[in-house]
This record gives sequence, structure tokens and C-alpha cells, in this order.
Amino acid sequence: MRGLLCWLVLLFLLQPWESQLQLAGPRCHTGPLDLVFVIDSSRSVRPFEFETMRQFLVGLLRGLNVGPNATRVGVIQYSSQVQSVFPLRAFSRREDMERAIRDLVPLAQGTMTGLAIQYAMNVAFSVAEGARPPEERVPRVAVIVTDGRPQDRVAEVAAQARARGIEIYAVGVQRADVGSLRAMASPPLDEHVFLVESFDLIQEFGLQFQSRLCGKDQCAEPGHGCQHQCVNAPGTFHCTCNLGYKLAADNKSCLAIDLCAEGTHGCEHHCVNSPGSYFCRCQIGFVLQQDQRSCRAIDYCSFGNHSCQHECVSTPGGPRCHCREGHDLQPDGRSCQVRDLCNGVDHGCEFQCVSEGLSYRCLCPEGRQLQADGKSCDRCREGHVDLVLLVDGSKSVRPQNFELVKRFVNQIVDFLDVSPEGTRVGLVQFSSRVRTEFPLGRYGTAAEVKQAVLAVEYMERGTMTGLALRHMVEHSFSEAQGARPRALNVPRVGLVFTDGRSQDDISVWAARAKEEGIAMYAVGVGKAVEAELREIASEPAELHVSYAPDFGTMTHLLQNLRGSICPEEGISAGTELRSPCECESLVEFQGRTLGALESLTLNLAQLTARLEHLENQLANQK
Repeated sequence: MRGLLCWLVLLFLLQPWESQLQLAGPRCHTGPLDLVFVIDSSRSVRPFEFETMRQFLVGLLRGLNVGPNATRVGVIQYSSQVQSVFPLRAFSRREDMERAIRDLVPLAQGTMTGLAIQYAMNVAFSVAEGARPPEERVPRVAVIVTDGRPQDRVAEVAAQARARGIEIYAVGVQRADVGSLRAMASPPLDEHVFLVESFDLIQEFGLQFQSRLCGKDQCAEPGHGCQHQCVNAPGTFHCTCNLGYKLAADNKSCLAIDLCAEGTHGCEHHCVNSPGSYFCRCQIGFVLQQDQRSCRAIDYCSFGNHSCQHECVSTPGGPRCHCREGHDLQPDGRSCQVRDLCNGVDHGCEFQCVSEGLSYRCLCPEGRQLQADGKSCDRCREGHVDLVLLVDGSKSVRPQNFELVKRFVNQIVDFLDVSPEGTRVGLVQFSSRVRTEFPLGRYGTAAEVKQAVLAVEYMERGTMTGLALRHMVEHSFSEAQGARPRALNVPRVGLVFTDGRSQDDISVWAARAKEEGIAMYAVGVGKAVEAELREIASEPAELHVSYAPDFGTMTHLLQNLRGSICPEEGISAGTELRSPCECESLVEFQGRTLGALESLTLNLAQLTARLEHLENQLANQK
């Protein structure tokens, strides 16, 4: 019985160590790992020792969770040169890896360990060879197995590899140099440096290495703090984020990646972020093109429902109607009407503006000619006039309106031929009292008159229109004030401007003014009393009375006053003025009268003859 037991123990000790390693426990399920074995195949490694190393690798693979998204494995061997047995990207199945390892043929030359580390750093752990990108933070582990002293420098290149994030395990067998192992390995050295007496005992490292890889799953603990995903690694863990997010500075929380802010989205209008991606959006009135980046304006007019009378223009907000030149869009936003240029432009016509298609023209009152500028009309040059303006300066007018009155007076002066031989202008202001601002004979040009009008100061107080009429009759049209003698037959015109009821009687002096042959005009504004205006004005009242509802609209009265104040016939400048009482004038008058009587007698005779003819016809019919 004891012999049988010893035999079983001997069989167990003699079975391949890879089987023992495989029985050590279940396969490790660590997080993703990029693992590269760097195997010394120099001439110092005997064939049976190399076979032991080969079996060591196969046994170690069987304890790993191999796969594209788990542990990727690569193997390189070195002596005086470096050879890639298979890269990280080569195999995803363990069986394929084992087959490649069993077919491995040693190089049997020198021991250039530094060269092998440099190859692992620059080539084996490159993305092109199958290593995952650094931003994925997949651990990179290199296991260097050697049996001698390196023939090149290893400290500097190993430090560079560690600085690039490669964790290095240094395994020395038999004659390996401990100093070199410590120079290559990552800290802490007691966890990364292994020294075994022979290749037969290398499985001890395999067991320890597997134990380290299969350590505690720290992601299973509730305290890892990862906001999105926790990735376990040998002896540690790290956090990763979902697609469209990046790890924050604390290496645990995640921040959304603003792909639009990077400026490479190519969206013509707006870029909108979404987790891990983005999409383009167009402004209102535009649609996204097939390239999903550029935008095209929507042609609303092509829908055919715009109802525009003339033209339809698409805008981002929808269709808009436009009218052809010379037309204006109506309030309905669709129909068009011929533009009244006279109301829409500063036409400058002195009397009347008439729209004609895309243009306009100016007209003058009957009997007056349009000037060369196409806007103004000839002035009252057909006769002489002595014009006295009676302007209401009472308190009810108010200062701002009084300025409008002065402007109105100057507009009247504009169409007069002011000169000593032509039209003479005088101005009287009245309120509770009467004041002559300037008499008829003072100013000889329109410019002087207008300047004097602007200088008139507002009186305020009451409204004594009757007193003003008396002053005009007794003083303003006297020769002392500049009026021309009556014998010259120069028309005398009085224009009364008022905005309210008179506080005294106007009847006597209104009648007296007409008896004196003064043509009276009355202009009322606002609260002016129509009965008083008619009493002041000459007959017919329709031609001599004007009214405006307020001071701002009284300018339209100018058209009536222009045609009325300018006499149709008069005495032109340079013509000799004669008294109608002279003998020649009387003879001429008598001649015209006799001629008219003869014409009337002839007409009566013809009428009598026709009546007799009609009576005879009636008698014959009976």
C-alpha cells in the first residue's frame, strides 16, 4: 500500500508542470490587457531549457482570459536580434497561440536584452501591431524571461518603456544578472523581479504571476467611484466613459464631449451635440441637404399659393409679395396700387402736383404760367396790389402757433411780386390793442418783408378784431403809411387772420372797409366764428372766406388765396396810370355804353320779329 502511494506521488511530480499550472484554479477574468512575452533564446539557453520555457508559456496562456476585448497576447524572442513570433493582433484564440509557440525555433545567438525592450516599446506595443490606443487606458504588460547578463544597456531603454506606461516583469533563470533584472523591472521591485534557480522551477513565477492577474476584482467593490464604467486590471482598476463622454480631471466622473465646439463639424447653420456624435440643423426657412451639413432656402413661392398680384419673393420667414416699380403694396400684403408720387415724395410743386405713371408734374392756377424750374408759378405780375395783413396775436393763438402763422404769411409773400412799383405789403398785429409791425411803404423786396415778418414778436392778451379793422381803414391804407393814391386805381386788399370770436363789435368797420373799396379776405383757424368771417369778407363769401381746423393744416389755404389776391387784370409796370375822371376816359366810357345799348336794341328787334312770326303761324293753324 505504501509503495502504491509513493508511485502516485512520483507520477504527480513527473507530470508536465503546465498541467500543474492548469490545475491551479479557474481561468482569470481580468479586465482588458495587452500582454507581450519577451523570451531570451540566446545560445546559453539549452534546447531542453527552451522547451521548458515553451511549456511555461503555453501553461500560462491557459490561465488567461484571451480575446480581442479581453487579454491580447504577443510573443517576441531575442538573442543578437529580435524576432516577432506573433503580434498582439494576430490571434484571438488560445489554440492558435499555442500552436505558434510550439513551432517556435530558438535563435541561439547573443543576448541583446536592451534591443528587445526597445522593439517591444516601439513595435510590439504599437497600435499597428494590435495594442489598444492609449486613450482606452488598457494596461500594457511586458514579461521578460532571460538566463544571462545582457550584452547591451537596458536601464535607459527600460526607463523609457516604463515612462510610456509599460509595466515590466523581469524573470531571471540560473545565471541571470540580478542588477540587470532590477534595472528593467517596474516598481515595486519585490513584485516585479523574479529569480529562479533553473528553468524547471520557472512555473513558480507562473503561479505567482497568475495569482497577481487573478487578484481581487476591485470594480466589484462599491467604492470605485466610476461614473460610467469601471475596468479591472491586475491589482488596480481605472474608469472609462461611455461613447460621447470623456474622463474628467478626477479620473472618475465623465464630461460630455462637445464635438460641435471642435469646429470640424462642417454644419452650415447650427451644430447640435448628441452623445458621441452631433447633427446639423438649419435655420427657419431652410432645409438640410443630402450631405446633412449644408442648407438650402425653401422656395415658398414655388408652392403656388402666395396670391401676389405682381411678384413673389421667398424669405426665411415665408413668401413676401413685391410690387413693380411705381406701385405700392397694399395693406393686404398681396395687391398693388399705382404709387401717388405726389404724396410719397417732396415734389416741390408750388400749386398742385399730379401723378402720371412713374413720374409726376406740377400745375399752376388758371391764368398763371409754370416757370422754367417746372415747379414754381409766375407771380402776380399782371397788376399792382396794396396788401395789408391783419394778424391775430391774442393769447388763444399761443406762441408755437404764432410761429406757424408767420410762416404762413411768408408763404403768401412768396407768390407776390413785391416791389415799390408792384405789390406793397404791410403787417398789423392785434390783440387787446393794435400795433403796426411795418407799413406798406417800408420794404421794397420780398426778402425784406419775410425777414421783417420773422422778427415780429407775439403780443398775447385779448381779441379786438373791430379795433384792428378800424386801424386798417383809418391808417394802414393812408398815403402816409405807403398806400398809393386812389387816383391810381391800385387795388387795396385786406387779409384778416384770426382764431376766435372778437371781443368787440366788427360790423361797423367791416362794412366801412368795403365801402372804402378794400377787397377783404378772412382766414379763420380752429375756433374762429364763421358768421364773423363772412361779415368781414367781401362778396362772394365762397371766394373770400377760408377756414382750417388747426394751425398745422392751414397751408392748404394758400391755393385759394393765390388765385384770389392776384387780380386777373391790372396795370402792368411801366404803364401810365390815368384817372377815370379825365375827359378822354369819360368819352371812352360813353362810347362803350352807347355800343352796348345799340347791341341790346338790335337784339330786342330780332326777338320782336320772331314773336310776330310765331303768332302768325298760330293764327294760320286755327
